[in-house]
Amino acid sequence: MNKFMRMAINEARKGIKAGHGGPFGAVIVKDNVVIAKGHNQVIKNNDPTCHGEVMAIHKACKKLDTFDLSGCEIYTTGEPCPMCMSAILWANIEKVYYGCNILDTEEIGFRDKKFYEQFAHREQFIHELDRQQCLKLYGEYKRIADKVHY
Repeated sequence: MNKFMRMAINEARKGIKAGHGGPFGAVIVKDNVVIAKGHNQVIKNNDPTCHGEVMAIHKACKKLDTFDLSGCEIYTTGEPCPMCMSAILWANIEKVYYGCNILDTEEIGFRDKKFYEQFAHREQFIHELDRQQCLKLYGEYKRIADKVHY
């Protein structure tokens, strides 16, 4: 068994035993060194965004004092949901290793598959509104000289 996946599994177990949430743990590694670990804390925090991958990303960014995790890899017990995959991409994490897939996750009662299906038909729930006013806001931001684009 891969040592980093073993750590992700142990992190998930820690969260389960504490009643924090589902069986999802994640470990972020850079240059073969563990940067951060995280587990699902949805129940603990009453926050649906507190997935294991997101918690690990928060910790890694804080530890490295950056929002750019280029050069990092993430090991996670479950295939990342669309939210987590987006966070991984925004963080520039270069490789994702996962244990269980979406169907495995569905088998234990989670609904990740539904979100993948909703994204395929996003026009049913996402609507453009007040674009001109928002374009003005974007213009204000564009005129700022020293800014970081991410």
